[in-house]
Amino acid sequence: MTDNSGNPLEKYWRWALWLAIITIIYNIAEGAFSIFFGAEDEALTLFGFGVDSSIEVLSGIGILAMVLRIRSHPDSERSKFERTALRITGTAFYILAAGLAIIAVYNLIVGHKPESTLPGTIISLISILSMWLLVKAKRKVGRALNSAPILADANCTLTCIYMSLVLLAASLIYQLTGFGFIDSIGSLGLIYFSISEGKESFEKANNLQCKCDED
Repeated sequence: MTDNSGNPLEKYWRWALWLAIITIIYNIAEGAFSIFFGAEDEALTLFGFGVDSSIEVLSGIGILAMVLRIRSHPDSERSKFERTALRITGTAFYILAAGLAIIAVYNLIVGHKPESTLPGTIISLISILSMWLLVKAKRKVGRALNSAPILADANCTLTCIYMSLVLLAASLIYQLTGFGFIDSIGSLGLIYFSISEGKESFEKANNLQCKCDED
């Protein structure tokens, strides 16, 4: 199937463009909400979740720039822009892992407990549904375009789902038990996942570099 442009992949690039825009707008709103209420209630897990949303914005901007560049110059070399987008995503994962580690250590040292975790429960439920829909859409588009950066961005969004699940579990467990260290314990798995995904993004970027050199 082709559209008015005669390019059978144009509709997928258009979808990729809108998915990047939606990712940026949603995460700006989610980040502002989470950071505000995280600071207001002294809920460090929710505050850290807001920082993660800011990193998701960085990844979305990288994908948006790549899509705009390729659509404007369809005959240009794709590998250069895809490598850049992959490295932005990989860097975002490493920043996320470092942020989670800092928050976890801080919680353990000071024994900090939030005043309320209700906002965390609400935003995590909204995020789980929204991010799940975005992951499905990004994977479909990424496969259709054979774009490693878009698929890596889908994995970055998947990490947000895992963080949402941890935030939800930590919020509910704290409300039921008052156990303040649950978010620090759950962060350990997310740190490992973030580092693994960051490493994979850079490996994909290096593989594109090798293919480009061979060509």
